[in-house]
Amino acid sequence: MRVATWNVNSVKQRLPRLLPWLDQRRPDVVCLQETKLADQAFADLLGEELAARGYEVAAHGEPRWNGVAILSRAGLDDVVTGLAAAPGFPHQEARAVAATCGGVRVHSVYVPNGRTPDDDHYRYKLEWLAALREVVRLGPVEAMVCGDVNIAPADADVFDPAAYEGQTHVTPPERAALAGLRELGLHDVVRERWPEERVFTYWDYRAGMFHKDLGMRIDLVLASDPVAGRVRAAWVDRHARKGTGPSDHAPVIVDLDEAPDGDIGPVVPPPSAPAPKRGSVKLPQSP
Repeated sequence: MRVATWNVNSVKQRLPRLLPWLDQRRPDVVCLQETKLADQAFADLLGEELAARGYEVAAHGEPRWNGVAILSRAGLDDVVTGLAAAPGFPHQEARAVAATCGGVRVHSVYVPNGRTPDDDHYRYKLEWLAALREVVRLGPVEAMVCGDVNIAPADADVFDPAAYEGQTHVTPPERAALAGLRELGLHDVVRERWPEERVFTYWDYRAGMFHKDLGMRIDLVLASDPVAGRVRAAWVDRHARKGTGPSDHAPVIVDLDEAPDGDIGPVVPPPSAPAPKRGSVKLPQSP
């Protein structure tokens, strides 16, 4: 079973790329984030195209912002939208959907950004992650949490830790919240498979960050012990970030039981630039 997760940053904008990508990579289960469409609009836009490709759909969206979905041709049972006891900001947002696909409980999540460490949105982020942890803790043993977690798990997951000083995504409380989720027995399957490799999933649109390979690894697939033991390949489809009209995120792909393309490495194709000297590059939003 091939499982993929992709923050598409507007499924409507990414439609010319999403459908060909589905035909090329042929994932059995796809977790989407930032769909930015209400559920009926999602169905009107993609329903026929996805049905023709054999996908059932569980969507949880809202107009303009957020939105998550699971596409599956491995079954789609016991769909739950949202998180029990999750905080709102101030209202519940469309940031989580779960379903059982091929015997695995799959969660597609879009974790709040946090904005800045002194913002109310940052506290909301930590509370939201605590609610996610509780849902996963109470769920089935065979589970995967897939999506944009808006946290780089370690310094190795950003192009330069010095560039992120004072920023969200790298603070100790965020990383501790993510570690708390992993303490349930979840494995970061890409990092565990490629512990020393330079791997990113997100590159800012500005300042040529993608072409310089100045990115972050914030899109994760976390798998419980029984599922992690089935992993045969785990990689970032960097090719999907290239070309015209891309998302600012690349898909993460994990193959269970068999790897149709072989164990092809952590990033496909490989990064285009070497790591910069520490402290030599600032983020585009930095003063």
